[in-house]
Amino acid sequence: MTPLVSILIPAYNAERTIAQTLCSAIAQTWKHKEILVVDDGSTDRTAEIAAGFASQGVTVISTKNQGISAAVNHAYRVSRGDYIQELDADDILTPDKIERQIAAALQYGEGHRVLFSSQWAPFYYRTDQTRFVYNSLCQDLSPVEWLLRKMGENLHMQNATWLVSRKLAEAAGPWDSSLKYDQDGEYYCRVLLASEGTCFVPGTGVFYRNSGRGSISYLGHSNEKKDSLLISIKLHIKYLRSLEESQRVHKACLAYLQTKCIDFYPERPDILGELEQLAAEMGGHLELPRLRWKYVWMKPLFGWQAAKWAQVVVPQVKASLLRSWDKAMFNFETSEQMRSGS
Repeated sequence: MTPLVSILIPAYNAERTIAQTLCSAIAQTWKHKEILVVDDGSTDRTAEIAAGFASQGVTVISTKNQGISAAVNHAYRVSRGDYIQELDADDILTPDKIERQIAAALQYGEGHRVLFSSQWAPFYYRTDQTRFVYNSLCQDLSPVEWLLRKMGENLHMQNATWLVSRKLAEAAGPWDSSLKYDQDGEYYCRVLLASEGTCFVPGTGVFYRNSGRGSISYLGHSNEKKDSLLISIKLHIKYLRSLEESQRVHKACLAYLQTKCIDFYPERPDILGELEQLAAEMGGHLELPRLRWKYVWMKPLFGWQAAKWAQVVVPQVKASLLRSWDKAMFNFETSEQMRSGS
């Protein structure tokens, strides 16, 4: 039997990007698919634009605004696929992404509990100007090895890189709608725990749009997001330690905690205290976060908070300029293509 793949797209005020995302879903070389858009109470033309693709197999479901996790969960409940492909409303799948991962899945046969991954590439507007990220997660790994590398090496796997069987999705349970930050990271940890391990499928993947401060993954000064990040950190450590209790696990967890410290220092001493307690449970302690070398000189002159502010803001300004340039070039190249086509 040919597996059906459900492409689930939660969308909120995504009128500028949803068409490009849908085009990438429609263009998948794996034809046995359904495309479900859950418009999460958008106040712009997201639902209208998505509905314009109805003749190409896109179904739009409108709900009141409840957040990305609730939108994904709703899409999952009405989906029928044997496999689930989650796709944010501003990201782009490479055309053969699903086909290559399904081909790998078919090699395992029915009843497998394998989680399929691929690469991801950050971009602003032009996907041909980016490169795919390759790190130590880009290989077949057991659940414990995958989490050790993610946490110990501070690595990231973008959520749309995964292809999840319905069996694994059922075992993992729904997305946690109470989390306002790192919802996908926490969810895919649970999927990983329910799996036999990952199968990395090279040569394909997803383009991840770098949208800056407007992104769900932007932490900023939100205490609500920082509270959610703390919950996610605790759960990551709990999940890894449930697989193995060893010195190498403790080392990876301590490295993970140390990396996350700067997100809370010095504004949230309460959270820092909880992180220090977690470190102590594993026989370690946390050092004060370190600034990158470009900003260390600012600390004695202007203080820690000013130096941290510069470390956060300067890269944002640089990214904003690059984004504006890339947008201008994208618009120019698009107009040139339209002109030459006519």
